[in-house]
Amino acid sequence: MAAGPTVKQLLQTYPDKIRLVVKNYPYKYRDFSKISAEASLAAREQGKYWEMHDILIARSPKLDRASLIAYAGELGLDVAKFTEAIDSGRHAKDVEADVQLAESIDLYNTPTFYINGRQVVGERPFDYFKKIIDEELNQAGR
Repeated sequence: MAAGPTVKQLLQTYPDKIRLVVKNYPYKYRDFSKISAEASLAAREQGKYWEMHDILIARSPKLDRASLIAYAGELGLDVAKFTEAIDSGRHAKDVEADVQLAESIDLYNTPTFYINGRQVVGERPFDYFKKIIDEELNQAGR
C-alpha cells in the first residue's frame, strides 16, 4: 500500500479515532518483493518504516539487496543492524504470516483496505474513505 496523501490525510483528520494496520503481501512473481517487505520491517525497528516504504515505492523496481542497504544509509539507519536483519531473515516469518492471512481471506489485490470489515480495493480519493469512516464512527456513536 502506498502511504500517499490520502492515508496520511486520514490519519491526521481522525487522530485517536482510527488505527492503521499494515500487512505485507509481496507479489509472488516479482523479484525482490519479499526482501523489500522484510526491509520495511527492518527499517521499522529503527523508527523509519514509512520512510523506507516511501523510498521502496519511489525506487521500484530497483529493490535488490545492495539497493536496499543503500536506501537504509540514505535514511540514516544503522546500516549494520539493518543488514543483519535482512540477511538473517528476522522478519521472514512476519511477512509469511501476513501472506497466509491474505490468502485465508482470498485477498489478491493490493492495496486493499478494511474499515470495520468493509472492504475497499484499490487506491481511492480521500472523500471516498472519509464517507465510510464517518458512517462507521456515527454508527459506533463516536
